[in-house]
Amino acid sequence: MSETISATEANRNFLRILREVREGQTFVVTDHGRPIAKIIPTGDDEQRRKEAWNQLFERVRSQPSRTVEPWTRDELYEDEEEAT
Repeated sequence: MSETISATEANRNFLRILREVREGQTFVVTDHGRPIAKIIPTGDDEQRRKEAWNQLFERVRSQPSRTVEPWTRDELYEDEEEAT
């Protein structure tokens, strides 16, 4: 679960925020209402990143391969020139 807090509030309550992050809480820090940072537990971030990479590679491995004929740079941009 994520909680939104202002930069001022994060500064004033930094030790409390760190305790809550250690327990699994996530914080989005804002400056004048715009998100500028996210404070998350380090283990969760690394684990999610690994899972995302594994899912991506598994999806790529499961897709059939295709043979593509060689092409020239002019052929690549041919459609764009016709549109103008």
